[in-house]
Amino acid sequence: MDTMRSDTRVNVAVIVGSTRPNRFAEAPARWIIERLQEHPGVEARLLDLRDHRLPYFEETVIPAARGDDQFEHEAVRRWSEAIDGSDAFVIVSPEYNHGYPGVLKNAIDYLYREWNRKPVAFVGYGGVGGARVIQQLRQVAVELQMVPVRTAVHLPLPPLIAHINGGDVREELAKENARADQMLDDLLWWAQALKHQREASLAAVR
Repeated sequence: MDTMRSDTRVNVAVIVGSTRPNRFAEAPARWIIERLQEHPGVEARLLDLRDHRLPYFEETVIPAARGDDQFEHEAVRRWSEAIDGSDAFVIVSPEYNHGYPGVLKNAIDYLYREWNRKPVAFVGYGGVGGARVIQQLRQVAVELQMVPVRTAVHLPLPPLIAHINGGDVREELAKENARADQMLDDLLWWAQALKHQREASLAAVR
């Protein structure tokens, strides 16, 4: 399972893409963090949009055109720092009407440079295992100059039903461990490669 060199650390942020009461998204997000923690050289953390109460996008400068620290809201500055300090991402999102939650799109759209040249993987649930929301998120990721990995986790209904009924969600999620590990192996390979290239590019301009 270990795809990392012991002398290279990467920071992976697992983003909880829902803020609604009684949400399911937090359970698979924490499950993914547990899988990541089995990889030496990986620092995994949860980025919960509940902890980043971003206003509806209202910056005077579009993200692709702004300079560093040109934010009007403290919440956006904190969000920028969290994303900028991450080397890779796993986005966990429900599917609403063939798409992803507005709160997630708002959080994505606030930034640009911070996402660039970093890999991202997806865990989806809802209609057809969240396949349509993941496909939409892939398109957005490409526009942000990110690298969406091929393998994704499309959660079936049993974990969601267990959550609704107060059952053992962890047991149901564990049935998807092999798929999750394949996705994370791909993500961490890209995370290491792209981090090296970003650092090399930064050193070249100093």
